[in-house]
Amino acid sequence: MSSKVIAKISPLDLQDLDAPPTASITDVKYLSSYNWIESPNPTIAVPGSPALWNAPKVPQRLKKDTGLIYIAQNAARHPDSPLEPLFRALYITDPSFDIQSVDVVTDRNNIRKLLTFIDPTASRNGLEEFTINIEVNKNTAIFSRDETATHEFIGPDEFRGFGHEFEKACTTNKIVGSTGHYRIISYRFGGLSIIVRHETDGYVDTKAGSSSSSTNKVQSPVDLTSVFESLSLSPTNSNAGTTTTKGSKLVVQQDGQAVSLNSTLEIKTRVSHKPLDIREVTPQLWVSQTPRLVRAYHQRGVFQIPTVEDVTAQIKRWEQDNQRHLRKLAALIRKIVKIVKDCNESVTLRYDARERKLILSKLSTQKKMLPQDLYSKWDASSNPKTGTDTNVAKGKA
Repeated sequence: MSSKVIAKISPLDLQDLDAPPTASITDVKYLSSYNWIESPNPTIAVPGSPALWNAPKVPQRLKKDTGLIYIAQNAARHPDSPLEPLFRALYITDPSFDIQSVDVVTDRNNIRKLLTFIDPTASRNGLEEFTINIEVNKNTAIFSRDETATHEFIGPDEFRGFGHEFEKACTTNKIVGSTGHYRIISYRFGGLSIIVRHETDGYVDTKAGSSSSSTNKVQSPVDLTSVFESLSLSPTNSNAGTTTTKGSKLVVQQDGQAVSLNSTLEIKTRVSHKPLDIREVTPQLWVSQTPRLVRAYHQRGVFQIPTVEDVTAQIKRWEQDNQRHLRKLAALIRKIVKIVKDCNESVTLRYDARERKLILSKLSTQKKMLPQDLYSKWDASSNPKTGTDTNVAKGKA
């Protein structure tokens, strides 16, 4: 497949970009969520549920991680359209969502990579080569993560730590057959309206965390049932609440209970003599606005009793202390979106470690990112007959 380079961006180019005066995340909203389900066909449960934090009250010895580990589960389970689950879940939770009011749709991983391009210290592993595919529909740029490998197998003689075994031991799955929970949130950043999808390790069971609120826009199971009944989808089998769409291989089930963003948490494991500095994980927590963190320490696989920290204040402080980099990040995203819009075609963005530049190329042929029916949502958003209040919808993003 041939490609034509249309632009190159170096770190020095960022000095001249028109950056916003401040670059803070505001107006954070929960939009939807889903779990991947172990199945022969790509299957998600909406709204699903994160695993419940349920750590033992005594130290425990765990075995090391082995077996299948996902690097990019959405692409591994649904290579035809890794972003389709995001949009299916979004429109199940809010059928009238105004997608035209959104500037960027992306995975957390893409923003983290762009931030590391600006500030290599933002990632523990530094800056490595990466690729992001970008497609523009009307006013919205869709960033699709592109990984060389979407999963890996850890052999019995290899050692990659205890992270996955720790999660199994300290959380309880709320969805039968779940292999991962994904959240879809929106916020404003640097003058942009952004939708971000990210994986969540778990949630804490507090009254504040499990109740619905207008701020987090969580629908009750009853609401979701009525939504499913109103969808113009074709049942794939006799199971209630199981649907699919013509032209798509993705199966959607109704299952779970949405939980608010402020109850979600990230889990990190580390050997005791190498304490985890909050600054190592803050960029990841900041992108997804995950407010809680578990730093679990072990000695030769024996873990002490872990605790859940509320790190909201540390995340905000990091944002304030890193305005120079975050202003560049906002300007960089704007520049990338403008290049792709001006090109009027899908573009591949690649970080070239040899040149130390972001290289944007137009491909001679590129597969569409979404099933055809989802592209009509951009037309429906601008159709007054749909009854969508554009001004209200813009406030959600």
